[in-house]
Amino acid sequence: MAGSKIAPIVGRLLVIGFEGTEMTAGLRNLLARAQPAGVILFARNVVRAEQTCELLRECRATLGRPCLTCVDMEGGRVDRFRQALGPAPSAAEVFATGNRKLFRRHGRVIGDCCRALGFNVDLAPVVDLDAPASRPVMRSRVVSADPARTVLYAREFLAGLRQSGVAGALKHFPGLGEANLDTHHELARVSKPWKKLWAEDLAPYRALGREAAMVLISHAAYPEVTAENAPASLSRRWIGQILRQKIGYRGLVLSDDLEMGAVLKVAPTERAAVEFIRAGGDLCLICHKEEAILRSLEALIGEAERDRRFMERVKQSAARVSVFLGKTKSRRPAGRLTSPKVEKLSRQLWEFGEQVRLEAIRGQDSA
Repeated sequence: MAGSKIAPIVGRLLVIGFEGTEMTAGLRNLLARAQPAGVILFARNVVRAEQTCELLRECRATLGRPCLTCVDMEGGRVDRFRQALGPAPSAAEVFATGNRKLFRRHGRVIGDCCRALGFNVDLAPVVDLDAPASRPVMRSRVVSADPARTVLYAREFLAGLRQSGVAGALKHFPGLGEANLDTHHELARVSKPWKKLWAEDLAPYRALGREAAMVLISHAAYPEVTAENAPASLSRRWIGQILRQKIGYRGLVLSDDLEMGAVLKVAPTERAAVEFIRAGGDLCLICHKEEAILRSLEALIGEAERDRRFMERVKQSAARVSVFLGKTKSRRPAGRLTSPKVEKLSRQLWEFGEQVRLEAIRGQDSA
């Protein structure tokens, strides 16, 4: 079925991860078979800056067209470049300075590193609210319990990314602030009424929808809204009705990793991929296993060939992804990555971290 005429169209609905730090015959074959919209790298793939740049260059060459080259790069606990370039401060550390210029600088410094290494998408910033329920899990990834203050930081961070030529993504819609379980392992349930979700957790998406290229959907369930325990990532009400229609979001909608424990409690990866697209999503994020990627591709093709309405849904998302990929032509990597350039990036990260640290000390002294 992978030889189907619609396989290249369906492939545009996938962003895939893989093991290893270099191009292999197996990875080249996977990219050729799946023809995904793009790839995502994690710390396991990033050893040195030059190695990462070359790996992404070979991924682009194998696909032979513009593609998404994605990374989760927030700083702090979620820092994929730590080994290659040095540590970056967390969102909470930067926010604690109270300096809006540093909020934007955070996005710009991270964006410059992304673009130099060959990434054109950073799956950041996190706009979940800082609440007691999720604090043991989210910790320094969130900045405030106040939606307005969360928007203030995220707006500046996104602007910094854009200045570097990197697209950002708001996450994790509709919000994990009240989730008391880690969705990497368990299906979290957020028992919060609709009016409070709309006023609080959804406020960043309402405020920043025109400024974010992507929104990433969580695997938490919101039974007060949907009257069911299915995760938001598989919910037509959350994606198609609330995010698309009520909020009016027009960018790309990306799932959280469809191999995470939370969604696997409900459906295997391939079924989750079908239901995510059916619900109104655009890009299925599948980050680890080749067999899960290929099973999802086959399931999406099979459903599209069987169900005309699903085929239309596929075409709609594939067209939206194609338009975005066309724009990535202007986001090419920032030239050849030389040792002096790597040293400069590492220095910028260190200097920014020191600036954040000193600003935080000044704030404590003045208090």
